[in-house]
Amino acid sequence: MSTRQALRPSLGQLLRQSHPPSPSSRCLHTLPKRPLRRPSTQSLHHQLPRHRNASTSNFTHNLRTLFRQNPVSISLAALALLSGVGALIYANILYQTYIVGAFHKYPEPVAKKLRKALYYTNTDPQPAEALKFYKQALEVAAEVGMDPFSDEVIGVRIQVGKLMEDVGQFGKAAQVLEISRGDCLEHVRRLEARKAEVVAGEGSVARRTRILAKCVAMSVKLGELYGSPEVYDREMAEERLVWAVETVLRELQRREGVKASEGITEEQLVEREGKWMSGSETGAALESLAHNYEARSQHYLASPLFLQALSLYPAKDCHTVVLMNNLASSLAQQSPRAAAAAQAYATSRNLSNQPTPSAPAPAQPAMTRESLIQNAQTWAQKSLDVAASIRPPERTEECDVGCAVATHNLGEFAEMLGQRQEARRRYEEAISIARAVGFQEGVQQSQERLRLLQTG
Repeated sequence: MSTRQALRPSLGQLLRQSHPPSPSSRCLHTLPKRPLRRPSTQSLHHQLPRHRNASTSNFTHNLRTLFRQNPVSISLAALALLSGVGALIYANILYQTYIVGAFHKYPEPVAKKLRKALYYTNTDPQPAEALKFYKQALEVAAEVGMDPFSDEVIGVRIQVGKLMEDVGQFGKAAQVLEISRGDCLEHVRRLEARKAEVVAGEGSVARRTRILAKCVAMSVKLGELYGSPEVYDREMAEERLVWAVETVLRELQRREGVKASEGITEEQLVEREGKWMSGSETGAALESLAHNYEARSQHYLASPLFLQALSLYPAKDCHTVVLMNNLASSLAQQSPRAAAAAQAYATSRNLSNQPTPSAPAPAQPAMTRESLIQNAQTWAQKSLDVAASIRPPERTEECDVGCAVATHNLGEFAEMLGQRQEARRRYEEAISIARAVGFQEGVQQSQERLRLLQTG
């Protein structure tokens, strides 16, 4: 509700219109009456234009004279005037777009509370006040009869969790999401027993799909929160992430089975059951679980997940470069025995049923240590090739940093294989790339590896 949008307190004063003066205030002094003399049509025709022309001419002349006398002051005054008008217009657009437009799906009593919560979240950060108005918004939403499992109401509950996270209360943020996730899962179970019904103006099957996707997203976020140093509950992090991954893949397989058994297209299935998570969203869940295993040095479990996330990612962009680097790093840090275990894990989780790229598989039972490192080199080099093919504006900082990391990794892989000259060349190249893109951490790491290589 992504940011990064708040109304400045002075906008109301800027937009306040002054009331026109009353008729009595316009005539504080009266002129003595004069005899009314009707001018002829001809005299009016000739006199009025001359009067108007004279006024216009005098104004233009005075303006030019003033500008010649004070060119800088007049220019600054004009600029300030234009800036003020522009700021007023922009403030009005900002108000209509982000303050009014952001809550157009909510009833006005709920939107009113949310605007105050947003104000105390962004403009005048007061977490206690913001939390109070978020809670009031949920209470009012229940009073006016909003669907408690609509995207709007679930979104408010998720925003409360985000507020807790922003103020460093990760444990409370996890509690908020756990409650929301539990409520949504219970509703999904009820919906699964009420097929082909309409619930709150929405088909129960499509409603189940939508809410189940919310549960997956909340589970991925919970995995991140439980894995943070402030909470550090690795068991719960793994449990939530594994559930998310298995739910995503199980639902994908179920939908594929429905299409095959009934002979319908993806468009027909979406029309009937609603849209499921996209390839990039599914890949994000797999990647989160992979990072969880990587943090615990369980690289034999992380590798197949990185590969699966890569196969589901819809396009070759800068994040693809990062995924390939992560896969290469995991491959180089596992043993042949662990590689066999990874293959067994992938089979047990049905990950291998998903389409995979034609590149070498990350884990084979008969692999040697050298073949794993060579496989890692292949993926690291592939990430460099992909990054080289991406041009602005698609090319972002993620690509530049990814190139520096991939080059450094190639140096480490060469060092593992005893190729000292190649390792030195790669480290020097990584230092050059990291300096060029302002990646200071990369510069320091490559310099340290190069120093150890030269003194070792």
